[in-house]
Amino acid sequence: MDYSDLFILLATGIITGLINIVAGGGSTLSLPVLLFLGLDSATANGTNRLGIMIQNIAAISGFQKDKLNEFSLSFKLALFTLPGAIIGALAAVEISDLWFKRILGVVMILIVLTLFIPPVPKGADQKQEQQNNWKLYFSLFGIGFYGGFIQAGVGFLLMAALFHLLRITLIKVNIHKVFIILLFNIPAFLLFLAADKVAWLPGIVLAAGNATGGWLSARISVKKGDRFIKYALASIIILMAVKLII
Repeated sequence: MDYSDLFILLATGIITGLINIVAGGGSTLSLPVLLFLGLDSATANGTNRLGIMIQNIAAISGFQKDKLNEFSLSFKLALFTLPGAIIGALAAVEISDLWFKRILGVVMILIVLTLFIPPVPKGADQKQEQQNNWKLYFSLFGIGFYGGFIQAGVGFLLMAALFHLLRITLIKVNIHKVFIILLFNIPAFLLFLAADKVAWLPGIVLAAGNATGGWLSARISVKKGDRFIKYALASIIILMAVKLII
């Protein structure tokens, strides 16, 4: 790779980090760039995860400056994604690229619609609370599988699940999302690494950009608040969904 390629990767990482922390789907930008620069699909997938992990560590640091982290709850939620992520990273599921993009696009649009449905009031009865807990645990396992296998767009699914089943603000959803994705990507990344599917130089350059964008995005999302995250998320998802479906 020459210097122009590395510059493209750095710029891509910054944009991806900004998108991923405030919403999600940044991998739909970074993965094609890695492929365009000559990496095979598996190596692009593994290399991209290095950037995601570094980006989320930087974002957690950004949230920590505002003393907003809830590590104990984030860790508990993340544990439910780990089995799914490991199975997903090992799975050999065949699906055509065209249908994958169309399905992902439809999922993104559905997630936009759910963001504007008011969550259940906090005064819900205990039975409803227990049902939501079980739904959340099963959702986290499935999201872990999806993230371990595909990754692109997993932030959208995670935000929707946490927003509706935990009934918390989108700022807190963002904080938990960042920690969960960091944790379940560790075993997935190690599996790609064991298969020699990580390109270190492009991965490190991309990760430097991801970290910069992730840290900035964490600070911006806290300062702008819930309304900003909701409309930024909706705008990003719609644009990416249209791109995937067409």
